[in-house]
Amino acid sequence: MKNLALFITLSLIVFSCNNSKEKDVKNSEKSSYLDYSKRDDKLSGGVKMIPIQTASGEFKVWTKRVGNNPTMKVLLLHGGPGATHEYFEAFDSYFPNAGIEYYYYDQLESAYSDQPNDSTLWSVNRYVDEVEQVRKALGLNKDNFYLLGNSWGGILCMEYALKYQDNLKGLIITNMMASVPEYNKYANEVLGPQLPPEVLKEVKELEAKGEFDNPRYSELLFQHYYTEHILRMPLDEWPDPVNRAFAKMNHGLYITMQGPSEFGIVGDAKLKDWDITAELPKITVPTLSIGGAYDTMDPKHMEWIATQVQNGQYLHCPNGSHMSMYDDAETYFKGLIKFIKEVDKK
Repeated sequence: MKNLALFITLSLIVFSCNNSKEKDVKNSEKSSYLDYSKRDDKLSGGVKMIPIQTASGEFKVWTKRVGNNPTMKVLLLHGGPGATHEYFEAFDSYFPNAGIEYYYYDQLESAYSDQPNDSTLWSVNRYVDEVEQVRKALGLNKDNFYLLGNSWGGILCMEYALKYQDNLKGLIITNMMASVPEYNKYANEVLGPQLPPEVLKEVKELEAKGEFDNPRYSELLFQHYYTEHILRMPLDEWPDPVNRAFAKMNHGLYITMQGPSEFGIVGDAKLKDWDITAELPKITVPTLSIGGAYDTMDPKHMEWIATQVQNGQYLHCPNGSHMSMYDDAETYFKGLIKFIKEVDKK
C-alpha cells in the first residue's frame, strides 16, 4: 500500500509539473503576442499617425496595430471609398486567438486621418501610392506582409499587387470583382430584378431624375437592397462597428468615386470604367478571393479571379453578402485564417 501511495503521489507531482509547463508555454505565447513593451507605439496602444507625401503636400493617416507576430502581419483596407476602419472590428474576435498581427488603417479623407477635401487626390493610383507609404512606415515586407481589402479596398489590393507585389507575402481580395462594368451588369441584370417590382420601378425613377439625395432613395435601398446584399441582418440588428462606419462615411469622396449608392456605379463616378481583368495573370503572389452568395458582387466572378491569378484560391461564403465577415463570419474567418497560416508555412 505504501508503494502504491508513493506511486500515486509521484504521478500527481509529474502531472502537475507537466500541466504547469503547458500553462507556462501558453502564457508565454500569449504574453508575447500582447507584449508592447519594446514597441515605439506602446504609449498609444499601437496607434501611429503616418505622414503621407502627396502632390498637394504632406498629410497624416491613422493606423493602429493589434498584436505581435514576426511572420503574419495583415494590413486592412476598408471600402467606400470614404468608409472607415471601424467595420473591420469583427476581426478582434478572431485574429488575436489565431496569433495574427493586424493593422487598422483609415485612408486619407476617412475618419481619424486627415481630410483635406482635395478631389485632385481622389484617384486609384494616388491611393495605391499611399498604401505603399504606409507599408514602409510600418516596416512590413515580403517575409510578413499580407494585404487584405474589402470592396473598394479590394480594388486597391489588386492594383497594389500589380505594382508592388514584390513586397507581399499574401494577397486577400474580399467581396470585390475585377471589373466595374461587370459589377454594374450584375447589379442591373441579376440583383435589380430580384427587388419587388414596385421598389425597382421607384428606384429607377429617382435615378432617372438624379434625385440621389432624396431620403426616399436611401430608404428604399437600405430596406430592400442593403439588407439583402450588403449585410443580411435587419437594420436594427446591424453591429455597432458597421453603424459607426456608415455614420462617418465621407459622402463627397464616396459619391465622386463610387456614385450615390452600392446599387452599381452610375453617372460620372471616377470608378465607372475601372477594369483589370486582363491584368490578373500578372499577379503571382499567393492570393485568396472571398465572395458571398448574396453579395453585391457576382460570386462566380470572384471565384473566376482565383483562376486568373497564378497562385489563387477561392473562399465561398454560402450565407454571406458584401460584409461576409458579419453575416457568414464563421466561414469567412475560418477560411481566411487557414489561408494565412498555410502561406506562412511555405
